[in-house]
Amino acid sequence: MTTCVPAGSGNLHCRVRDFKGQGCRKASWVSSVTFSGSIHKELSWSAGAPKFLQIQRCNFSQYPINENSKSLRTVTVSSLRDDSTKSFDFAVIGSGVAGLRYALEVAKHGSVAVITKAEPHESNTNYAQGGVSAVLCPSDSVESHVQDTIVAGAYLCDEETVRVVCTEGPERIRELIAMGASFDHGEDGNLHLAREGGHSHHRIVHAADMTGREIERALLEAVLKDPNIFMFEHHLAIDLLTCQDGSDTVCLGVDTLNTETQEVIRFISKVTLLASGGAGQIYPTTTNPPVATGDGIAMAHRAQAVISNMEFVQFHPTALADEGLPAKPTKARENAFLITEAVRGDGGILYNLDMERFMPLYDERAELAPRDVVARGIDDQLKKRNEKYVLLDISHKPREKILSHFPNIAAECLKYGLDITRQPIPVVPAAHYMCGGVRAGLQGETNVRGLYVAGEVACTGLHGANRLASNSLLEALVFARRAVQPSIDHMKSSSLDSSASNWWSRPVVPVSLESNVINKILTMTREIRKEVQSIMWKYVGIVRSTTRLEAAEQKICDLEAKWEEYLFQLGWEPAMVGLEACEMRNFFCCAKLVVSSALARHESRGLHYTIDFPHLEESKRLPTVIFPCSSVRTSWSSRQLHKQPIC
Repeated sequence: MTTCVPAGSGNLHCRVRDFKGQGCRKASWVSSVTFSGSIHKELSWSAGAPKFLQIQRCNFSQYPINENSKSLRTVTVSSLRDDSTKSFDFAVIGSGVAGLRYALEVAKHGSVAVITKAEPHESNTNYAQGGVSAVLCPSDSVESHVQDTIVAGAYLCDEETVRVVCTEGPERIRELIAMGASFDHGEDGNLHLAREGGHSHHRIVHAADMTGREIERALLEAVLKDPNIFMFEHHLAIDLLTCQDGSDTVCLGVDTLNTETQEVIRFISKVTLLASGGAGQIYPTTTNPPVATGDGIAMAHRAQAVISNMEFVQFHPTALADEGLPAKPTKARENAFLITEAVRGDGGILYNLDMERFMPLYDERAELAPRDVVARGIDDQLKKRNEKYVLLDISHKPREKILSHFPNIAAECLKYGLDITRQPIPVVPAAHYMCGGVRAGLQGETNVRGLYVAGEVACTGLHGANRLASNSLLEALVFARRAVQPSIDHMKSSSLDSSASNWWSRPVVPVSLESNVINKILTMTREIRKEVQSIMWKYVGIVRSTTRLEAAEQKICDLEAKWEEYLFQLGWEPAMVGLEACEMRNFFCCAKLVVSSALARHESRGLHYTIDFPHLEESKRLPTVIFPCSSVRTSWSSRQLHKQPIC
């Protein structure tokens, strides 16, 4: 397969650039993009700017490459064929709010496998502190929420998507409450609505500062009671199972690795929902849990899905800076501890270490400016003053109010001798949220038939160039629900049977390699992983430049080639899989997608700020779109482990 543009696309007018033999990047203006197959629907991003900035990525490695599950419920139903192959109507990859909400709906129509990389609760949802934004107050309006979202997104949002999400959001909140989610109420008995940066009204529904945890709890309880849903924990998704039907790519399931038993388990499914979260771990400092290694985005890219807006990485302005705590943690955290946006929304003030308030210097909204503005303000202060963190002070508020609104934050800080009711909190920006991802239509559909996406892994057009605070859980809920009916329709029309399992060769665990070889590979992989994280932080962070981005691209490609050569020289084969090796593949894939997208945007918009193009350019108000590209000698991270069969 050599075409890089789905059937039905408009005429291309290309500009071609070649970077030092590492591959090609074609930037094109595309008049329209129609996803092929059963969808027959034009994804009309953006309403005000119907063109796209296209990147055709064909990065080549300089080295050629050689060609009994555990569940939370005892699994005894006939849909499970054998120990290594399981057949379901629906496969859901990810156990955050998007995956669980979807599973509960489609389970009314068929069998569902929920596949999760670690424990079911270990997701970005569980770490979401602030809340869910929705219009639930008479003084608020959908129009106001729409405008706040578009302004925060630097006018790159798809207006139709924004209106759909803001309109349907309140009903999704009511459904959660009906399912048993408990949110905070005020003295008047109504839901307590908080306000966060970028919002013009109080519209954040929350459960103290542990909203995500409460939503996850309610959804997991419902899932575990549903006899049609089977949870497979500690199953790492390796690659989507796809085949070609003419010019269409079709998804028929996923290969996974049971990381406890080291068995490869194949899931054959009529419909697959990708709800695997983001890729915050490609940066060394992130609020994301260890599982957020970009697996879903990378798998989808390898499976020929269209990817969009990957340059827009949101850095949360305020993660706890351990260096500034009175007592330092005894060991490094796996992920940074988030200090929710709601602290600033509740009156928290940012100071430098001389206790000078600085945000009014950067924006008239001061601490209530959108996250991209606040993160750049903090970054500028740290660089100018050569300091490691700034201070966020909420201590001027009543003690009782602070402890009732932020009990989790107060308890965490108190562990290290900091009383937030009396002292300011040391904070620093950290990678937080991917506004880009797998390009989705209004029903979560992708250009790959049978593959739907929801949550952070998806790029729906809601967030544009910068996500408005507390819109992420809302988007996950809305799109998980919108993907249900088309998924059911596709499932009912599918004639897939279990014999499809034999269409693909299977990944294998490296049992043929000696333990000392495995240890060498693991050591090398961990070193390379840290190097990639360091490059992303140093060259692809809050403030960027063309020179630094090109340096990052070169360094990442060199590291990828070095890593692959080392593995294959030690006897590793392309079909072999292991947790850290698979994650490293996905690291490389996502890092390259971010860098390529950033290089293609010749303006500063939202989360993408570059000193070479420091201003907004209306002519460049275009989503970045990366179409897949196949070649024989792509790097290991960029190709599926098996060849695609013909349906």
